[in-house]
Amino acid sequence: MNKFNVTSWNNNSAKVITKNKSESIMWDGLKQAIALSSGFQRWQLERKINEGQPQNISLDRQVSTYLRETLETLAY
Repeated sequence: MNKFNVTSWNNNSAKVITKNKSESIMWDGLKQAIALSSGFQRWQLERKINEGQPQNISLDRQVSTYLRETLETLAY
């Protein structure tokens, strides 16, 4: 591999890392906003996710499942 390709690869890698980081920051903010919504909180209560029993389901997984189920419902 010549220097141009290495430099090009390094620049592209930096762009990907930056993009992934900004997408991660955006997802974290979106996830928190969704978690605070009344629809999400009602969804959790319907599934008894937050009622005394510790759940090993991450917030990330809960929000993803909530969004998938909501979109499936809207698709009908």
